[in-house]
Amino acid sequence: MQRNGESTAPPAREAPEAMSLAAFLGCLQLTDSAFPSGRYTQSSGLESFVQHGYVTADSGRQGLTALLVDQLEHAVGPTDGVALAWAHRAVSRRAPGQELDLALAVEADQRLTAVKLAREVRESSTRTGRSLLRTATTVFGGAALEAFSGAVRSGATPGNAAVVTGVLMAQQGIPTDHAVAAELYAYAAGWVNAAVRLGVADHRVAQAVLHAGRPVVERTGRLACRTALADMAGSTPLADLMSMRHEHAPLRLFMS
Repeated sequence: MQRNGESTAPPAREAPEAMSLAAFLGCLQLTDSAFPSGRYTQSSGLESFVQHGYVTADSGRQGLTALLVDQLEHAVGPTDGVALAWAHRAVSRRAPGQELDLALAVEADQRLTAVKLAREVRESSTRTGRSLLRTATTVFGGAALEAFSGAVRSGATPGNAAVVTGVLMAQQGIPTDHAVAAELYAYAAGWVNAAVRLGVADHRVAQAVLHAGRPVVERTGRLACRTALADMAGSTPLADLMSMRHEHAPLRLFMS
C-alpha cells in the first residue's frame, strides 16, 4: 500500500541503526521524567485498577509485572509503538533535498486516535502530545516539528503523544527501533512510578518490575517496527473498562 509514494506495508527487516552520542543524549532527555510533557499526571489506567481492587499492595512484584506486560504487549506496543514508528519514517526516510511531507505521520496520528476506545485515554494522549509539542518546539525547533505543530494547531491532526515523539526523535537522529523502545520504556517507567504514588508498590518493587519488563519492551518494540500501519490495533478490554470507570471516579490522583 502506498501513501504519497510512501509504503505503509510492513517494512523489511532492517539492520540495527547506529546511534550517535548526541542522539543518545537527546533520547535520554526526551524520556526523562523531568521533561515537561505531562506524563507524570497519567497512571495509564492503573489508578482505576487500584480503586476497584484489581491491584493491591498484596499483588506484589508478580502481579504488577503481569499487568504491565499485558499493557505493553496488547495496548501500547501495537498502537502507540506502531504509530510512533510510522511517524518516525515520515521524517527519517526523506531523501536529501526531498520536500518534507508529513502525510504518513498525520495518517498514523489519525489511526491512533481511532483505536483508542476510551475517551479519557484519547484525551490524555492528545493533551500530553500538545504539551510535548509546545515544549519541544521551543527547546528543539526544526522544520519537521514546526510543520507537524502547524498541522495540529490547524485541526488537521489530533497530535497524539506517540506521534509527536516519533517526529521529534526522527528529527533528533534517533533510530526508529531506539525511538520505539524509548517510548515503551518511558511508559513503563511512568506506570511503575504511578504504582508507588498509589501505594501499591515501594521503590524497590517498582524497579524490580521495571527491570522484569525490559525484555518485553525490546520484543514488543521490535514487533511494532515490523507492523504495517493498517494493522495497528490493541486489545485490552478490562483496561478500557477501567479507563471508562475512571472518568466517573469521585476522587482522582491522576488524569487517567
